[in-house]
Amino acid sequence: MKRAVAPGRGAARGAGAALACVALAVLAPATAAPGAAAAALLVPMDAAQTDHLRAYGLAFWCLENGERVDWLLNYRGGSFLLAGGAETEREANIRGVATEPASGADEARIRAVIEDENMERVVLEKAPRVAVYVPPTAQPWDDAVRLALEYAEIPYTRLWDAEVMRGDLAKYDWLHLHHEDFTGQQGKFYAAYGGFDWYRDESRSQEEMAAALGFRKVWQLKGAVAQKIKDYVANGGFLFAMCSATDTYDIALAAAGQDVVDSPYDGDPPQPGYRLDYGLTLAFRGFRLLTDPFVYEFSDLDMTNAAALRGPSAVFTLFDFSAKNDPVPTMLTQDHTNAVPEFMGQTTSFKKSLLKPGVMILAETPGAGEVKYLHGNYGKGTFTFLGGHDPEDYQHAVGDPPTDLSLHKNSPGYRLILNNVLFPAAEKKKQKT
Repeated sequence: MKRAVAPGRGAARGAGAALACVALAVLAPATAAPGAAAAALLVPMDAAQTDHLRAYGLAFWCLENGERVDWLLNYRGGSFLLAGGAETEREANIRGVATEPASGADEARIRAVIEDENMERVVLEKAPRVAVYVPPTAQPWDDAVRLALEYAEIPYTRLWDAEVMRGDLAKYDWLHLHHEDFTGQQGKFYAAYGGFDWYRDESRSQEEMAAALGFRKVWQLKGAVAQKIKDYVANGGFLFAMCSATDTYDIALAAAGQDVVDSPYDGDPPQPGYRLDYGLTLAFRGFRLLTDPFVYEFSDLDMTNAAALRGPSAVFTLFDFSAKNDPVPTMLTQDHTNAVPEFMGQTTSFKKSLLKPGVMILAETPGAGEVKYLHGNYGKGTFTFLGGHDPEDYQHAVGDPPTDLSLHKNSPGYRLILNNVLFPAAEKKKQKT
């Protein structure tokens, strides 16, 4: 395992960092001295924010220091309210995050606005323990979530199949699935890249891992890993997946240990007469597999071909939820715009008709029968799937250079990722719908 942190930051913080975030006097009046003025900082998340992405890292930093943060849902794009003080302001300045001082009168005005409008204050209580399921051969720019975490300076732990199979998921609150292929077909890259060294290296790495863990085939290992992750969610974990880790994950669950795909390097044909059990999946049902190894799709769930016809000027639309009645989907859709530029991936979006009942749509392409972003509950935990590969690279290709997030500090698509990272920190409230 590797715990990833941003380099070169420790010396800039100073010994007083742990005192940076003091409880808010107005929002928690019992903690304030009589007659004391609350010195708070508002982190605006509308157009006034200079770096939306690092603002999430600032909020996370406060939580790491053991102090509460207030997430003001739908207030100026989902702003954060932090305590004032020199250390907090200094940290914001280091990160390039815009803040505004908030007096006691300012806080009272904010409270009144939130009470009267479609807004809500959510208390963030504790920094979540973050893990990313990623093979050791993956480069940081292979996954938008790792880019976001590292740019926002949010620490995370890398783990892969060995750690999952030995039960390490229980150590973490939030898990992201790297753009993995849980069907064992090596991303269906065989037709285009089967002769490339990187493809052969990754295939060998997958096969060696399967053998080391006692599995004859990669697909058998991936099916077991998928079940371990499902158990993690059932026990209260927060799961976030993008791109091919969304549909291939549910395919692996539905296959329930059957070999339902045809991998050209596998040597075995798919089992005849297999049956998919949609009752075992998290998000999808009724999908049909595309088993031809030379077809660059996993199933008819994916709407990539339809999305491609709309071109790079297309957008998808975030749903508007009742912040007071439905704080969970409201948290996951906080943004400074409700029209987010489309971005492609091996799995770009999902066929709306194949969603299971009870799965909540967070964003869709209007009139297209496509879902871009969804959320659901399973057991004590939740899962959230976002289609596409990189929110600031419309059509990311193998070998493309990494996205430089310093050029995309206000990315609405990357904000959706970071909403999910902070989501587990929220004070638990029962959702009303």
